[in-house]
Amino acid sequence: MRYFEIGQRIRRYRKACGLSQEALAGRAGISITHMSHIETGNTKLSLPVLSKIAEELSVSVDALLTDASKPDKAALSAEVQEILDSFEVDELPVAIEVLRALRDAMAKRRNES
Repeated sequence: MRYFEIGQRIRRYRKACGLSQEALAGRAGISITHMSHIETGNTKLSLPVLSKIAEELSVSVDALLTDASKPDKAALSAEVQEILDSFEVDELPVAIEVLRALRDAMAKRRNES
């Protein structure tokens, strides 16, 4: 297991949430020193601690364990569907129009490269 990479993911999510190491450590029920060692990969972390950190960061344990830079198309498609499902019926044509414009702009950019 690559503890340094896990620690770096935790650090990125923590900063994105606007939390200090001290705040996240307190929420996770661990010492600040332990949190620091987790983020630098200098210590192993238990499953309960990993689970609590993920909960406090509002991410899945999987997001902390795996490289998020490798997107899963099925998961992303499901997220887009969830977003579309959140619209009222009369709002869907606008959402679809925006998605089509985005698709076309991205295709144009790919072709220019």
